[in-house]
Amino acid sequence: MIPIEEARSYVMDRCAPLAAAATEVADALGLVTAVDVTAKESLPPFANTAMDGFAIRSADLSTIPTRLQIVETIAAGHSPTRALGHGEASRIMTGAPIPLGADAIVMVEKTSVDGDTVSIETQVEPGNHIRPAGDDVVEGDLVFPSGTELSAGHLGLLCSLGLHEIETYPRLRVGVISTGDELVDDGGALAPGQIRDSNRRTLLSLLSGDGFEPVDLGLIADDELAIETALVHGAQQCDAVITSGGVSMGDFDFVKAVLDRVGEMRWMQVAIKPAKPLAFGTIEGTPIFGLPGNPVSSMVSYELFARSGLRSMMGFPQPIRSVIQGVAAHPLARRADGKIHYARVLAKHEEGKTVVYPMSGQGSHMLASMARSNALAVLPDGEGCEAGGRVDVLLLN
Repeated sequence: MIPIEEARSYVMDRCAPLAAAATEVADALGLVTAVDVTAKESLPPFANTAMDGFAIRSADLSTIPTRLQIVETIAAGHSPTRALGHGEASRIMTGAPIPLGADAIVMVEKTSVDGDTVSIETQVEPGNHIRPAGDDVVEGDLVFPSGTELSAGHLGLLCSLGLHEIETYPRLRVGVISTGDELVDDGGALAPGQIRDSNRRTLLSLLSGDGFEPVDLGLIADDELAIETALVHGAQQCDAVITSGGVSMGDFDFVKAVLDRVGEMRWMQVAIKPAKPLAFGTIEGTPIFGLPGNPVSSMVSYELFARSGLRSMMGFPQPIRSVIQGVAAHPLARRADGKIHYARVLAKHEEGKTVVYPMSGQGSHMLASMARSNALAVLPDGEGCEAGGRVDVLLLN
């Protein structure tokens, strides 16, 4: 067996970021910037009002109340038509430009209107409720550095700055293949020896949830030519391919035979439980992840290896998920066996702490307990963790 650090380093060293590409802002959610982004204009581009009210000259408010002549109404999206003189005011709506001569806004609640005059009932200082040009961003500012993961807020700011295209690392197309005569996915009754294909749907869903573009390469029967065709085709049309099953020591199935022939693969036994077997390599430069066949092992292997490698290819500065500190609500028992154990747990935020509750059913085939979990407790080799003890936790969602 090899340490997880060695296996993951082997994967990460061969999962370099793809070349940057111009991306429409509308399609950039969750992508990572490949270059620094600078503002080509200021935001806001002009001084405007933060309130509905009246634009006034603060020098006119020597006494309170003061009555001023209303000279125009300025709506958002419209420009003032005249400058303010002594004793004048402009009715103004939120977001509208400040007229020349005005240096403050009086909110409408502090005024009363009588015909074409307004009574100002409060004293205000210059700049009151005025948003200066460039108050948020100044032209030439660094908006986001290279390596920024773009959230909804980032995209909104880019649109506010008039940017419709941005250089990012591209979203990965990741193919998923299931193979085996024992697998079915038609929803019909099971024949003797058959099981339903769950790994393909699970992996496609994990990929989608993590911001990749999943590609269903189908369920392929145990036919060497069909498997080779699917793998080679997948490597050509996708940025990476994931298979599950057939990677254990002593296994000999068609996937292993094909990958050894058409790819450059390393078959590993990693000192972890579940998900000990792992295959990784390339077909003509396209990364191929061979994950274990047991459903939970497949999911854990995806989390520890495939997800990290794929995020590296998408330019994430920290592609490996960070662990947090949790507290065990009940004992997390295990036996020493030379492996790190990843136990399924339910993590809850309680009294300022992350408290984890072990799930019953920790077998690598027990998908129901994985479905009810939201985290993995990381248990180093040894006797586990007592109730109340601190434990490293990987939050999965």
